[in-house]
Amino acid sequence: MSTQSKVTGVILAGGLARRMEGKDKGLVHFRQQPMITHAIRALSVVASELFVNANRHIEQYQVFGYPVVSDIERDFSGPLAGVYAAMLEAEHPVLLVMPCDSPFMSADALQALVDARSAVDADIAVAFDGERIQPVFMALKTSLKQDLQAYLAKGERKIDRWFEGHDCIKVDLSAHPDYFSNINSLVELTEWEAE
Repeated sequence: MSTQSKVTGVILAGGLARRMEGKDKGLVHFRQQPMITHAIRALSVVASELFVNANRHIEQYQVFGYPVVSDIERDFSGPLAGVYAAMLEAEHPVLLVMPCDSPFMSADALQALVDARSAVDADIAVAFDGERIQPVFMALKTSLKQDLQAYLAKGERKIDRWFEGHDCIKVDLSAHPDYFSNINSLVELTEWEAE
């Protein structure tokens, strides 16, 4: 793997998972494995360095063999806080991001985000499902960390609003809408298990 193609990956597992009745989504079992293992399987193919962003159950996440990074402010302020925490630790100039609760995402789709961003040297490449962007699936320059820190310091949390201030491209992954199926509740978990 050339130095230019090396990327850092982060799996976002830092939320409170209110709709999961407080259970930590990444650790909930789906198809006999903790949900985060599905994300690790896809992301580890593309990223030469991988972090898990978690704010609870740190020791349980460390068992998977990857460093755990927590939000700087422990106020569960959303995905961008996890992205920022990973940027601070990233060894490589590009950070590839995905959530812990989308077990159908593929390595090929994640690689497409990396390649599309690289092709035009965009600040950010974000997944597009044919109808809307899927903002927690992105490849972005880690050099944006100071800008993101300032955005978060103002109390801002919305990902798409932060995107607007940057050279952001959409990567069309509409051929595979299932990639973005995520599991937010125990009801959804049961439904997916039954399929």
